[in-house]
Amino acid sequence: MTERLLPGERIDELYRNGYRIIQNRSFFCFGIDAVLLSDFAKAGSGETVMDLGTGTGVIPLLMEAKTQADSFVGLEIQDASAQMARRSVALNRLEDKITIITGDIREASALFPGRQFQVVTCNPPYMENRHGLQNLSREKAIARHEILCSLEDVLREASRLLCYHGRFYMIHKPFRLAEIIRKCKQYRLEPKRLRFVHPFVDKEPAMVLIEAVRDARERIQVEPPLIVYDAPGKYSEEIYRIYGDNWKETADAPRE
Repeated sequence: MTERLLPGERIDELYRNGYRIIQNRSFFCFGIDAVLLSDFAKAGSGETVMDLGTGTGVIPLLMEAKTQADSFVGLEIQDASAQMARRSVALNRLEDKITIITGDIREASALFPGRQFQVVTCNPPYMENRHGLQNLSREKAIARHEILCSLEDVLREASRLLCYHGRFYMIHKPFRLAEIIRKCKQYRLEPKRLRFVHPFVDKEPAMVLIEAVRDARERIQVEPPLIVYDAPGKYSEEIYRIYGDNWKETADAPRE
C-alpha cells in the first residue's frame, strides 16, 4: 500500500478492526476530538450516517468499526483531503460501506435532498473567522476557523439532511455553548445530551459533546464528565477504552 502514498503522506493506525488511515502533516490531521465524537455518536442497524466536513474520513472509519450502521457518507470541500479519505476507504476495503463526496457543507442538502439520513455528525471549525490567529497553512486554517462554513451553516444543513427524529452529533468548544443551543433550536434540532470533556478532573472543560434530535421535545441530559488524564502523561481508563486496547499499549510504551 505504501506505493499509493503521495509525498508527505503517512499511514496511521486507528486501533479498531485493524483499520488504518492516510494522513499528511501539511493538512489537518485528526485529533482526540474526532475520536471522542466517533464514540459519543450512536448509529444502529439500517441507519445511514452523514459526516459533514469529514477531512480524511476518520469519523466514518471509526464509526463503521464501532456501530452497526448500514452506510456512511463523508462530505469534504478540500479535494486533496477527500482524495486521501477515498484512498483510506479503499485501503480498508470499505468501498461498499463508506462513500466520500467532494462538496460544500453549505450546499449539503442540495447534494442530498429528501431528509435521507438518520444520523449526521460534524467536527466543525471551532473558531470564528475573526477569532484568534490563523495557521499559515490555508488547509489547516479551513479546518480550524469558520472560513468556508459557519456554525449556522452546519446546523442548518444538518437539520435539512435529517429525517424526523434523526440525530445530530457534534463536538465543539464550551465557550460557544449558548450560541450552539440557541441556533440548534432555531433549526429544529433539540439538544438532548451534553457531555463535557475535561483535561483533568479539577480543570474546566476544554470540549463539549452534543447530541440533538430533530423535532424532539425539550429535555437535556447532562452526562458525567469525561476526564482525559488521571495525571500528567497518564490517560484515564475511559480514554483507553475509547481508543482501544491496542492503542493503550502504544500510548504507554516508553519513549526513547
